[in-house]
Parts: sequence; C-alpha cells; structure tokens
Amino acid sequence: MIDILLEMFSFAFLARAFGGGLLVSLCASLLGLTLVMKRYSMIGTGLSNVGFGTMGISMATSIAPMTIAIPVVLVAAVLLLRVSENSKIKGDAAIALISSSSLAIGAVIISLTTGMNMDVCNFMFGTILAMSRNDVYLSIALSITVFILFIFFYHKLFAITFDESFAKARGVRVGTYNMLIALLTALTIVLGMRMMGALLISSLIIFPALTSMRVFKSFKTVTISSAIIAVVCFFTGMVLSYIYATPAGASVVMTNIFAFVIFWAISAVTKSKFWRKKL
Repeated sequence: MIDILLEMFSFAFLARAFGGGLLVSLCASLLGLTLVMKRYSMIGTGLSNVGFGTMGISMATSIAPMTIAIPVVLVAAVLLLRVSENSKIKGDAAIALISSSSLAIGAVIISLTTGMNMDVCNFMFGTILAMSRNDVYLSIALSITVFILFIFFYHKLFAITFDESFAKARGVRVGTYNMLIALLTALTIVLGMRMMGALLISSLIIFPALTSMRVFKSFKTVTISSAIIAVVCFFTGMVLSYIYATPAGASVVMTNIFAFVIFWAISAVTKSKFWRKKL
C-alpha cells in the first residue's frame, strides 16, 4: 500500500487532486449536516447544474469556466434562498426549477456551439486532471474560511439548523446565516465539481451527514463523524480509482455508499431486540 501511495504522489496532478479534493470534501461535510437537516440536501445538484449551464456559456465565449462559474453560481445560491423564503415556491421545488432550467440552457448552448464532446462528459462526471494549482489554492482558502466561520458561529448554526423560529426570537439574524451557508456551499460546489463532476458533487454533501446520522445523534458528534467519514471515503475512493482505473468521482461515491451501508447495519444491530437482550 505504501508503494502505491508513493507512486500516486509522484504524479503532480494526483497530488493536486488529493490535496484539493480532501479539503473540498471536508468543507462539504461541515456544511452538509445543516443542509440535510434544513431539507436543502439537493442544493448541490441544483448549483452544480447551474455550473453546467455556465460551462456552456464559457465554451461559447472562450472564457475560462471558473471565471464565469463562481459569480453565476453564487448569484444562483442567493436567488435560490430568496425564492424559497419569499415566495410560494419552497425548498425542493425551487431547487428543481433552477436546476432543470440551467441544465437545459447549458445543453442548448453547447449543442449550438461546440457540440457534446469529451469536455462535456468530463464536466458532467468529473476528471482527475481538472484540478489545477489555482484550484488547490482556492480550496485551501475556502477550507480556512469554512473552518473559521464554522467554529466562530457554531452555536448560531446549531440554532438555525434545528429551530429557525426560536433562533429568530432570540435575536439571531437567521437570514444572514442562511445566506452565508448558501454562499459557502456554492463555492464548495464550484471547486468540487471540477473533479467530482456536476452529476456527482452533491454526494460530498449528502452522504457523510446521512451516514453519521445512522449511528450518532448529537450535532457535535455527527459533525465530527461526518468530517472523518468524508476524508476517509475520499482518500479510499481515490486510491481505488488509481488501482482499478475507474473514474475518480464515481469511486468516491461508491466508497461513500459502502460506508453508509456499514453504518446502517451498525444502527440496525444496535437497535435490535437481540442486541438489547445481550446488553
């Protein structure tokens, strides 16, 4: 195993993928619990589809994808939050509306310009070669920002996650913190979908939180467990991808699925009558 790891890290693009991917996975896991509990777990899919739409625009205008994707996805996150809060279109419906519209716009623009080529496939399902040095720097900056904000506003995030009305009554600026979570999620999505792909990036947000919630119950333990699971699953998925020559994003998702099944089995065993009798 050590020989395999040394061989992997001898390639610069793999080292960048590991470094950037681990940081993005960690950020996604910290934001994931709040998003899952607030029933915004599919926001990753919605925003990544917006990213796909921006790719169509970048290919038509020959502008670097990240230059367009970051501001557009940030605006989409704000609109998504505003639409769901201030209109009759709530949560999942707002996500579906923005997601399907962006996907359709991107598909039409690409078909009228460059056509559905290998670049489109890589963007949809991810490519390990996409993580550049600048992406790693952005990942480091994002992870530091998320860590600082998460620790500094931990109690506020806890409050708005479980009871927004009570938090608002206590004077917490719920709208501000919801906006902060949406913007950080948008940045995480933009950085992560370069390697995971637009169709798979939401797994980094959903799986670690759902897996941890099978066994752990408190906000703190689920958060810590989610971070550990996210890092371990990403690392394991990347190693398996290298050994068996499978897509990196899909390998990470399969590892997360395996972890979810294990935690689900542990939860089922500990709740069974047979286990309780033995104790």
